[in-house]
Amino acid sequence: MATHAYLRVSTAQQAQSGAGLDAQEDACRRAAGTLAGVYKDEGVSGKTGLDKRPALLEAIAELGKGDVLIVAKRDRLGRDPLAVAMIESAVKRKGARIASAAGEGSDGDSPTDILMRRMVDAFAEYERLVIGARTKSALQAKKARNERVGSIPYGHRLDDDGKTLIADNDERAIIAEVIQLQAEGLSLRAIAARLESAGHRPRGNGWHPQTVKNILAAA
Repeated sequence: MATHAYLRVSTAQQAQSGAGLDAQEDACRRAAGTLAGVYKDEGVSGKTGLDKRPALLEAIAELGKGDVLIVAKRDRLGRDPLAVAMIESAVKRKGARIASAAGEGSDGDSPTDILMRRMVDAFAEYERLVIGARTKSALQAKKARNERVGSIPYGHRLDDDGKTLIADNDERAIIAEVIQLQAEGLSLRAIAARLESAGHRPRGNGWHPQTVKNILAAA
């Protein structure tokens, strides 16, 4: 019998920091001791299906009869009960089982065991929905205050308070020129070349067709 650890973090920032992954691996090692393999899905949402989790697919493929797939907590499997049920089914077909280092729910097959696991999974989904609602509300509030949400759109800059978006007149003039050049029939590449030769200030490394396309899409 071998134990394989599956780790998952939802954001690219968590993946780059390594903190979330390291903590999960430590928890799995404390609970299981020796691990036959460690599989990491980085920047993968809890509602993402099995087919879009390459590390989890690899982990399941490596499972043999009697093996264990361990996670730090059940919500690392996912925060969508349907997705988690599909993962459990795939593991069971391999003759293996899932264990949680946090000890959430038994891996037995009795009605009570199954009910307890479903309750844990439902609560994980509830947490995801609450977090999503709070995030959406916070973003809407920031937009209402005209504060920056994400990257600064072309044609804007931050006010002195470091939060409020205000118009950047120089970039607004470039946007107007881009729209006019497109109306004259110039291609994206030709517009980029025209802006470059005119000495207009770009964001990043020079003017490119994709840069022009992004400006037109946001205009």
